[in-house]
Amino acid sequence: MEKKSIPSIFGSLVFDDRVMRARLSQKVYNSLRKTIDENEDLDEKIASAVASEMRDWAIENGATHFTHWFQPLTGVTAEKHDSFITPSPDGGVIMEFSGKELIKGEPDASSFPSGGLRATFEARGYTAWDPTSYAFIKDHTLCIPTAFCSYAGDALDKKTPLLRSMQALNKQAKRILKLFGTEVKNVRTSVGPEQEYFLIDEAMFKKRPDLVYTGRTLFGAMPPKGQELDDHYFGAIKPSVISFMEDLNEELWKLGILVKTEHNEVAPAQHELAPIYSTTNVATDNNQLTMEIMQKVARKHGLACLLHEKPFAGVNGSGKHNNWSMATDTGVNLLSPGDTPHENAQFLLFLCAVIQAVDDYQDLLRLAVATAGNDHRLGANEAPPAIISVFLGDELTGILEAIKNDTPYHGTEKVTMKLGVHSLPKFSRDTTDRNRTSPFAFTGNKFEFRSLGSSNSIACCNIMLNAAVAESLRQYADILEKADDFDSVLHDLIKDTIKKHERILFNGNGYGEDWIKEATEVRGLSNLKTTADAMPHLLDKKNMDMLISHKVFTETELHSRCEIMLENYCKTVNIEGHTMVDMVRKNYLPAIEGYLFTLAKATSYMQSVSDHVKCSYEVSTMERLSELTDSIFASCIALEESLKKLQDAGNIIRTSEAVRDDVLPKMEALRSFVDEAEMLMPESCWPFPSYGKLLFSVY
Repeated sequence: MEKKSIPSIFGSLVFDDRVMRARLSQKVYNSLRKTIDENEDLDEKIASAVASEMRDWAIENGATHFTHWFQPLTGVTAEKHDSFITPSPDGGVIMEFSGKELIKGEPDASSFPSGGLRATFEARGYTAWDPTSYAFIKDHTLCIPTAFCSYAGDALDKKTPLLRSMQALNKQAKRILKLFGTEVKNVRTSVGPEQEYFLIDEAMFKKRPDLVYTGRTLFGAMPPKGQELDDHYFGAIKPSVISFMEDLNEELWKLGILVKTEHNEVAPAQHELAPIYSTTNVATDNNQLTMEIMQKVARKHGLACLLHEKPFAGVNGSGKHNNWSMATDTGVNLLSPGDTPHENAQFLLFLCAVIQAVDDYQDLLRLAVATAGNDHRLGANEAPPAIISVFLGDELTGILEAIKNDTPYHGTEKVTMKLGVHSLPKFSRDTTDRNRTSPFAFTGNKFEFRSLGSSNSIACCNIMLNAAVAESLRQYADILEKADDFDSVLHDLIKDTIKKHERILFNGNGYGEDWIKEATEVRGLSNLKTTADAMPHLLDKKNMDMLISHKVFTETELHSRCEIMLENYCKTVNIEGHTMVDMVRKNYLPAIEGYLFTLAKATSYMQSVSDHVKCSYEVSTMERLSELTDSIFASCIALEESLKKLQDAGNIIRTSEAVRDDVLPKMEALRSFVDEAEMLMPESCWPFPSYGKLLFSVY
């Protein structure tokens, strides 16, 4: 069948601006646009008119149900479907959808993670329409993006604090721009999240309990070939993967998701998809949809899409690079240098706001990407280290150095950096090499936060980034609004900010041991290696004060989120530990024992034929496998005992520390013995598909 053109299908399942402009009255449309564009309060009087047209449009496009689509603290999306049908007096049905149903829903809140905000008997929760993110149709259901809160009004989702953080940054950025003589309706952050993933044969996926239950291989010896030759990276995409990507693109384009770039990544079976930038709230919704649809389309092609951060040990893990920038409604990117001293002073102030934010709240950025899966990835291969630092490149670093020291900048022209008097030397977007080891790199007119794991919701890191930058801008506005000599105070403010926060700037190799030592011992940067190390810092006074003051979170919500994220970490590792025990007892030990019995029989038979038969291979293999069997069994028992102790560890912080210090090391020990046994066993006797088959089966 001939494929339709991209323009004809793009956004065809989205109730977007084109549809609203065509179907809504001018009055209703203008009112709704004010809410979307200018953060105006939603006029509930227009909801019925919007609901009526939304229903008709959805039905015309094959929808039979509607749902409030929301993002609880499970890390995935949630939906409860209701049909449009309402009984009519004549025994038939009519298709109805009211303004009330559009604005508010009432899903059960007791079974979602709440960190103590909801007890089992306190079931009521509410979803509220988010008009800034367009409704869409998925699986014959009209999906309405919504926020999710408890009966008491506490946020139980990721969208609500994200919207709050965007509002906080908008408020403070407008204060700064006003001081530069610029009035705008709003300042929004935009994000383009690059998404990495693995594709493997679905039949083999189903044969691996560890992949099915946990998303990663808990056991597996490396094959003879991995990624050493780098021949997969940017290589020709195989036909089976091309077919998957074509179908994926079409499904995403129908939903108005601006996917643009696709290529093979470094590891065998690893790939990447990247969209064009969109407003952070919309980008977050779109990325959640993207992950869901990737897995759905993969199944149609007999593939399994793995979104775990480290599905295979020994090869690259998968991340999600969060390309973040700030722009006005007039289209001005606030992280782009300008052509005049005025524009460049403004650029430098916003640049300094980000630098200060990352330095002051490096722990918040680290914990925003902390998960059990991402702990395996950070600091290895292509992933940045757990230490947060900022890469600016040589030229921009040189400019800041000149401002800090009041010395001439030796760049395109020698000029003393007095802001508002002399021009910042103009430089093009790509004036420096990229630094793949940096967690937070300036890449021309945006920052790339590379620490996110592939399964992470991008909401978490953007909440913290937006809020932290809003705090920097608030401090600057408070100072500059009182200034008698604006240019002089501005220059001193930027100069002082560079001096105070230059410790966070690092252009070198983030993997080097020298950097880790310098960062922690000389510069005083934090090195929070695991979720158990990072997450408790959410409740540090400075972090709570900042997030509460900007109304991003309440104190109660912060305590609940700390509890939820640590609980998720502990539960994830607990499931992994029990999966390992299950696989060892039911599969690995019986398989090894069976092969030992086969070897013993063969050895006994051969030696009975002749006294000169040495059986060196058989005997040495039996001896080592026998030793490994004892070690596997002992390690399995030790892991079981540690898992049982977690029940009595006490509060969630102590439990997470026990997971980090006791359970995970025992899991690693158990794996090492099993993986060694795999190398001594014939493939026909091994109970599960090997790494070699998993990584190269699609090719």
